[in-house]
Amino acid sequence: MNRVKAGVPRRAGRRVLAIGLPTVWGAIAVTYKMVCPLAQQTGLGARIVTSAVFFAVGTGLIVHVRQTLLRELRQVRRVAGAAQSVLLRPLPPRVDGLHVAAAQLSAERGAVIGGDLYEVIATEHGVRAVMGDVRGHGLAAIGTVAAVLGSFREAVHDEPDLGGVLRRLERALARHLRERAGAAPDSPVAEEFLTVLLLEIDPDGEVRALNCGHPWPYRLTGTHVDPLTRADPLPPLGPFPLPADLPAVPCGQLHAEEALFLFTDGAEDARDAHGRFFPLPTVLAEALSDGVNTSQPLLGTVFTQLLRHTSGRLTDDVALLVLGNHRTNVSSVPIGARGTARQAPTHRQPTNHL
Repeated sequence: MNRVKAGVPRRAGRRVLAIGLPTVWGAIAVTYKMVCPLAQQTGLGARIVTSAVFFAVGTGLIVHVRQTLLRELRQVRRVAGAAQSVLLRPLPPRVDGLHVAAAQLSAERGAVIGGDLYEVIATEHGVRAVMGDVRGHGLAAIGTVAAVLGSFREAVHDEPDLGGVLRRLERALARHLRERAGAAPDSPVAEEFLTVLLLEIDPDGEVRALNCGHPWPYRLTGTHVDPLTRADPLPPLGPFPLPADLPAVPCGQLHAEEALFLFTDGAEDARDAHGRFFPLPTVLAEALSDGVNTSQPLLGTVFTQLLRHTSGRLTDDVALLVLGNHRTNVSSVPIGARGTARQAPTHRQPTNHL
């Protein structure tokens, strides 16, 4: 309470200063013009002095306005940083034995958050991760990101199956779009959609996934880069209802020292000045060959190459997430048996929540 009360006079003083300085500069110019005898003369020397006075006044006003704008920009960035830490909160470096690293870039200049979302949470059902991409980018997509992430953070603890989590996300997205349509009738909410990927990693390394129109992640094994699976994804959330049956796709086992590289389509769709797409698998393979095989340095390498490829001009938001398996108690499954270890999972009815 004392801090709040102390902040009120400080802000009031800044407002007085912001208004007072231009007034003082203007008063100096008017006083000089009306009172000073030199200002009434028409000789060359008098005009030079008058020009110098008004130049000094104009320069002072410009410097003051610039400092005010810079102060406001710093304040906006602090607010945006606080919003980002709540919305896309920093992920811990380790989640239940998995090494985690994530980062994102917004295509909208001046924005620190955009239309991409990610989260990794340890639950009693395993480590669950989400990577999503809202239609559009920048500030306009933040509301949808907040609605979907809030639903995910609750659903992963409540729902025993990934299908139940996905249905909760679908309902949260539908509610958000209805609210937007009611608040802004001209908003084209019927065109809104969300691509989303859900992953579940058991303590033994078994990976299951549900994918709604999102790029499949890459499995990084040594220096090899392969898609996690080649199964056809479901349609994006929003335009079409989910099917009645939502079995998770078994994706084999994530062995020790292997990693999953998740990304939004802004990474692979990024083009250079000649229209060539960013070669993400090649960049990953080269980084692994050069010994860059830990999560955070790998993200840095990919972002550096991506910005170099696009000359720093992104046309879509980009989010990257690396999940590295550094558990020591993962059971070994032969390479040829990947994807078959859970051929007959126990069927559990999804929990329906209104």
